Amino acid sequence: MVAPNGARRTTADHPELPVTIPQIVDTAKACYAAGAGGIHAHVRDADQRHVLDAGLYSELTGELARQVPGMAVQITTEAVGRYTPDEQRAVVRAVMPEMVSVSLREMLPDDDDTADAARFYAWAHEAEIAVQHILYAPDEIARLAALVSVGVVPREDMQLLFVLGRYAVNQESDPADLQPFLSELARSGLEADWAVCAFGRGETAALAAAFEAGGKVRVGFENSLWNADGSVAADNAERVSAIAAVAEH
Repeated sequence: MVAPNGARRTTADHPELPVTIPQIVDTAKACYAAGAGGIHAHVRDADQRHVLDAGLYSELTGELARQVPGMAVQITTEAVGRYTPDEQRAVVRAVMPEMVSVSLREMLPDDDDTADAARFYAWAHEAEIAVQHILYAPDEIARLAALVSVGVVPREDMQLLFVLGRYAVNQESDPADLQPFLSELARSGLEADWAVCAFGRGETAALAAAFEAGGKVRVGFENSLWNADGSVAADNAERVSAIAAVAEH
């Protein structure tokens, strides 16, 4: 899966980072041809700010379905400190996407009131919307397992994304970052389809470790602009091609 823009970087960080819907669609086409089976899509406003805008998402998913019909499309509810859980849930209900990524810590910042989240997760499962739970630390797997055990999160068809590092300047991921997640997953007893994203110049090595451990990967300018040799990639398709080559080996 390619994550071509994310919520933080702009064209000031890289001129080929897509921010408009036509740019995102063109990037999706190039990345699909390069080997990406899916796209993790953020939409931006006219000032390149990340927005949870149902209209923009509906326009984007419609264009992707028309122009890249073989590519899976995942939207995000990422809050970036701007959106409440209610607003995150509302955009999913309005767009009705096939896939969505949801940060556990953003959707459920505490365990005091889980009723609304439980209704959302149950609704999404019933609507056959594939929810990928974003986990920023291994201990969040134990928390997710506890929520599953009390019926807040459905056990079936579970998808996870392990974030190897954090969104910070000069963040560099390491393949060793993966093992604590896998150990905690084994202890949890959860059965899940899992994937990894990583940061900086260590992205390629970290994603290679995920492949070797039987997982899937997310690559792209949301998390890293760099190739394994430390050079800046020309565009997202270059990073997809590099990781597709790793997968083939």
